[in-house]
Amino acid sequence: MAFSLHALIFALLLAAAAANDEPFDVRRHLSTVSSYDAAKNVILGSFVPSSVPDGCRAIHLNLVARHGTRAPTKKRIKEMDQLAIRLDALLTDAKEKTHDSSLPPNIPSWLSGWQSPWKGRQTGGELISKGEDELYHLGTRIRERFPDLFDEEYHPHIYSIRATQVPRASASAVAFGIGLFSGRGHLGPGKNRAFSVISESRASDTCLRFFDSCETYKEYRKHEEPAVSKLKEPVLDGIVVALVSRYQLNFTRQDVASLWFLCKQEASLLDITNQACGLFNPSEVSLLEWTDDLEAFIVKGYGNSVNYRMGVPLLEDAVQSMEQAIVANEENHKPGNFEKARLRFAHAETIVPFTCLLGLFLEGSEFEQIRAEQPLSLPPKPPQKRNWIGRTVAPFAGNNMLVLYHCPGNLSNDVPSGDHGSKYFVQVLHNEVPVAMPGCGNMELCPFEVFKEQIVKPHLKHDFNSVCKVKLELPESTKPPSTSWIKFY
Repeated sequence: MAFSLHALIFALLLAAAAANDEPFDVRRHLSTVSSYDAAKNVILGSFVPSSVPDGCRAIHLNLVARHGTRAPTKKRIKEMDQLAIRLDALLTDAKEKTHDSSLPPNIPSWLSGWQSPWKGRQTGGELISKGEDELYHLGTRIRERFPDLFDEEYHPHIYSIRATQVPRASASAVAFGIGLFSGRGHLGPGKNRAFSVISESRASDTCLRFFDSCETYKEYRKHEEPAVSKLKEPVLDGIVVALVSRYQLNFTRQDVASLWFLCKQEASLLDITNQACGLFNPSEVSLLEWTDDLEAFIVKGYGNSVNYRMGVPLLEDAVQSMEQAIVANEENHKPGNFEKARLRFAHAETIVPFTCLLGLFLEGSEFEQIRAEQPLSLPPKPPQKRNWIGRTVAPFAGNNMLVLYHCPGNLSNDVPSGDHGSKYFVQVLHNEVPVAMPGCGNMELCPFEVFKEQIVKPHLKHDFNSVCKVKLELPESTKPPSTSWIKFY
């Protein structure tokens, strides 16, 4: 009876979610496994970006980008191999029940004899050609958009390029650099040039891999994952009921989870949308996407302040680079003697916390709640609308840019009240789209001093050591996982 009730509730949810008449493309519903092309044109809310006023000049750019589309990891490749064995057993069982060697007509033919596209692979996680394209074209677009910033001869002190030691991140930096400096050198027919990519060891990289060296975060995530799984279970169980009814195969919760992962990999990496993704209807895809978004919110985003406050060294590094650019501009340093761009390439666990530090994807009073260290509600379930959408927050090659502008003269129409004398302004672009900053009166151009005071300063009381060395309050070991004990900071 419990399953019947679940099925009824689930059917009502699906019917409501199906009310949306928009053409459905599963590639736009893959959470953080979405390709950049599927996500980059999404503009947040109803905000219409304004143009930068005439007379303003970009003098520095900070980029924090996720690596491009990658192959599944070694662990996931093994999961796909196990899925192939499991699907074969399900089909064999179905044939035995019908006493027929052929598959029932309601079972998709691709399931018969299916093998993982990554079968036999002993390694994984590398940047694929699609990911190379994403970063290469990002580099060319940024150069075209900010010609005054990238008009000088390359020097590592002018254009600093940094990446984590993970190969897919450093390969992304290389692909980006090839696009950024294409035609600026003498190597090959593309007139490419050599450039340096700096990496720190994983153990000491508190700027781009802070999540690796923050013991508090690792402890929090370890204890939180069972509760996240509990939150997902009702959705997975509802879809199990639907798929068993639809295909007469004895799918389990784990089968659905593995098939959803396969759907995301096929659609994002291989542009195959009629196999694993075809098993689910649009409403089911939307709910599965929500479960992934929920997990990202809890263990990477606003779910707990440790998720983003461990990223304060990255925020400090960005602010320091802008302060140095202002000094160079004020003192009229000669071209070639100061940094014009700091370009970083890392992971979803980097870009998501940095996005939260900037206060993006918040609604109404949520920015003030964050500043007051009050809890936020979880992203609402479909068909309700939400700002926190993984495919927008951190798709493959997802990025945040902080562009520092020098704006001489009176720009009162663009300056929050009380700061009309500012000359330097910060603009945040998320996936290349200018966004309003809740911490700056929802302005697109934020006076640099206001940016520091309202957005940066509240985080600085939590330095990396104080956040990452203090033991986090966790539930008793005997207490079952439950969202009731999730404590937000």
